[in-house]
Amino acid sequence: MKVYTGNRTFDGIEVRVDGRPLDPRLDLRTVSRNGFEWSFEGASPEQLAVAILADAVDDATALRLSHPFMTAIVANFGNEWEMTEADVAEAVRLLERTGRP
Repeated sequence: MKVYTGNRTFDGIEVRVDGRPLDPRLDLRTVSRNGFEWSFEGASPEQLAVAILADAVDDATALRLSHPFMTAIVANFGNEWEMTEADVAEAVRLLERTGRP
C-alpha cells in the first residue's frame, strides 16, 4: 500500500509517495506550475490533489474530484502529513457518495 507524505521545512516543501518525489501530473491537468502547497484552498493545493488522486486512484477520478478533494482534504493538512492509498480511496468513496469525506 502506498504512503503519501508531505513536509514543510526551512528548505521548502517536500511531497513523497513511498519515499520518492510525487509526480505533479502537469501532463494531466495544470492548475499551478508553482509546485505543491497545502493548508489552504488554491491552485497549488489543487495541483497536489490532482497528483495524489491520479497516483492513488486513476486519472479520471483526479480530473473529476481534484477540487472537492483539495477543499475537503488537502486544505486541511498540517505542516507535516501522511495519507495512505487506502485513506485516499476512502475519501474518494465518501466524496462520490455524499460530496464530503
